[in-house]
Amino acid sequence: MSTESTRGVLRRASFYLAFASTAVILVSIAASQILLGLALLALLVGGGPIRFPPIRLPLACFFLITLVAALASGDPLGAMPQIKKFFVFAIVLVIYSTFDGLPQVRALVFAWAGIASLSAALGIVQFVERWQEAVKEHANNYDFFLYARITGFASHWMTFGGEEMIVLLVLASFLLFSNHSKFKLLGWPMLALLLAAVTLGMTRSVFLLGVPLGLGYLLWSRRRVLLVAAVAIGAIGIAASPRAIQERALSAVRPHGEDSNTHRAICRAVGWEMVKAHPWLGLGPEQVRKQFNRYIPASVPRPLPVGWYGHLHNIYLQYAAERGIFGLLAILWLIAKVMRDFTVFLRTGAPSLEVRAILHGGIAMILGVLAEGFFEYNLGDSEVLTLFLSVIACGYVAIRQAPAAATAPVTAVSSAAACSSMSRAPREWCCKAPRRSWNVFVPSC
Repeated sequence: MSTESTRGVLRRASFYLAFASTAVILVSIAASQILLGLALLALLVGGGPIRFPPIRLPLACFFLITLVAALASGDPLGAMPQIKKFFVFAIVLVIYSTFDGLPQVRALVFAWAGIASLSAALGIVQFVERWQEAVKEHANNYDFFLYARITGFASHWMTFGGEEMIVLLVLASFLLFSNHSKFKLLGWPMLALLLAAVTLGMTRSVFLLGVPLGLGYLLWSRRRVLLVAAVAIGAIGIAASPRAIQERALSAVRPHGEDSNTHRAICRAVGWEMVKAHPWLGLGPEQVRKQFNRYIPASVPRPLPVGWYGHLHNIYLQYAAERGIFGLLAILWLIAKVMRDFTVFLRTGAPSLEVRAILHGGIAMILGVLAEGFFEYNLGDSEVLTLFLSVIACGYVAIRQAPAAATAPVTAVSSAAACSSMSRAPREWCCKAPRRSWNVFVPSC
């Protein structure tokens, strides 16, 4: 086999490995990261185009601040789990470099939906089994369900909730905005399954906050009257749900004694003390767990309520406490850059229905993750982080492939007047003779 043929095989292999890595994250993080490493290796050896969306600068700042915070902490070796997690961000590189068209993104969304639906079905079975056990033991109460929640294929109910939420919102966007009838035929039953699973999962930050906010954005963007109907259906659904679900929803405003409300309030107080003591570079990655007890306010009674105190259950406080205000600003800059790019292209790029589905899904997913992040350190979970980054990468693939921005040899913008009309769009979308590079396009106008 010739060298060129070998490289062609490797380039194709890098796509399939990247696809498999992203899909299998819903089942096994170990398998996903092995496949990600192989995809990256095949991409580099195969000599394929190495491309990265226009988020390099905020991402580089986040990496650099993390390294500086680790060195300044006095325990740089202790920060290695977070340094190793930089590898997860390679999923953006391999997806953006190997995915060449919208059908590939659609296939990935369909794969996510299928696997997440199987995980949801398993979770529902787990809930039914738990309910039967509760009836048998005459323990059909709130606490019996709370501390043995459904997990599906995931290792923990928080991971399960975050994964299902992301897939649900991306799938819902395709169903609302795409025009593929075959996709919708299977998609609506899967969406119903995912909605049932996140509700029975009893994770309030997911089924009361993240999912409603993301779906609300999608429905508002599609047709505002749909949002009113969805609120009514949601209220009926909660009213008809098992008693444990109703009590879980009410516990957000009417706590059951020293439950997770109290636990998270303590975590917020500790996080604020950490940020006040180390505002610029934080305690250092992985130091929150090690130094938690040092920053518990004297006013907090002991013993502490039942709960996990290894992190702060809040992405904003966690990043600020670990990497300082600069670290928090870096990750928020990255997210804001993505949101702006997606929103501006939706307004100015004349995208097709399928591109709109991908970009709206990305925005809804980000809103859901940011909302859930007030009550859980969701981006610290490698499974959720992988899905989060994968959806972002797919959004940039859609922008690159959109006819208004990527049709060659037709120019992305054919005149200075057109370029002026897109003045709010990133400059790389507004140039003649675009050529592929590490950015979306290299400006040449």
